[in-house]
Amino acid sequence: MDLSKSIDFLLENAGPVIRYRLKKEIMNSLSKAEEEQLLGKICETPYFKLVQSYVKPDGYIGSGMHSWDNWRGKVLHETPLQDGETAARLLSYYAIPKENPIVKNFAAALKDEDILRETFLYIPPEVQRYKDRFCGIKSGFCLMTLVYTMQAMLGYGEDEGVRPFQTLSLEEFKSLLPLSKLSDITKTRESRGKYHYPYIEEDTYFPSQYHLETLAYTIAWRTPANIALMAEALNRYNAIADGKPIHVKIGNRYYAPFPLNMANRPIRPFHVNTIEAITYRRTLTEIAMLGVGDKVEVLRESAENIQEALAKDGILRLNFDAPHNKRYSPKKIEYPTAYTDVRLEPDYKSKTALLCDLTFWAVQLMHLYNKQVFL
Repeated sequence: MDLSKSIDFLLENAGPVIRYRLKKEIMNSLSKAEEEQLLGKICETPYFKLVQSYVKPDGYIGSGMHSWDNWRGKVLHETPLQDGETAARLLSYYAIPKENPIVKNFAAALKDEDILRETFLYIPPEVQRYKDRFCGIKSGFCLMTLVYTMQAMLGYGEDEGVRPFQTLSLEEFKSLLPLSKLSDITKTRESRGKYHYPYIEEDTYFPSQYHLETLAYTIAWRTPANIALMAEALNRYNAIADGKPIHVKIGNRYYAPFPLNMANRPIRPFHVNTIEAITYRRTLTEIAMLGVGDKVEVLRESAENIQEALAKDGILRLNFDAPHNKRYSPKKIEYPTAYTDVRLEPDYKSKTALLCDLTFWAVQLMHLYNKQVFL
């Protein structure tokens, strides 16, 4: 597909993050001098400077990870970027190089047990959460799934300490292949009302968004056979996902895991008239990053819809008039939390900012889809 109109629009209107990623990852036309210039501008953006202000002397950023932002009336995070996961996502989405001291020191802190233990001392629930940090790592509910995934997103997913989690993540998806329905692995909690729901045991394999992200941001696992496995597993997931939220039983308690897709629904294809959920574009991108190309049905259909949407002038526009779309509009994205799609423009004050974010996403996905790039 000819993406020249889209690229011209982005080069003329987008901010430094999109221009940096466009030239480096897609156009392969970034000179050393221009890279330094754009990175300098990125480091002056408001959210990067906020993350910079939250860096601790030991290298950790903020406190906790996917953690409490208030506790018994006390505000624990000034902004969501004071949380370790949100900070890591911003650094990753802004494509800050792994050699940058902030990224390098943060990744080192994530590998240091003493630093991590200290990080989770700030309220009693987080202390216990750190003690139980490996519980549920197979079933998609576990602090260490976050820690390993953030290392991968920061560019350190090939390190010795994270490699076993790559292998585990691949096994998570492989476990889907024998299933004809989700009830093959679930049990039902016998209770009344909202507590009557399906659940899996702590050691049951079931992939989460973090297992997908770890594979998307790493390469050591990639062989033609494993990429074919991932394509088959993702197609199987969409065939058996029934929209019933699954819980994980750990000890005598039940927890909502980090699902591969919100509410455990099938992953829907992109369409300009239907915003399926706030994170669905991010999920489609991560699937495309696997190198599966047209082997995943939802990705193939999304690519066809994007191609049609860009045909006129190369700019991606969504239909924001429908009530459902207003609810999940990317206009509401502010911080890069676990529950939002990716926003690369610093703000949406200009009339082109949101269009730049949407159009860059479309260009990126089509590039990954057509080239089947293995990072």
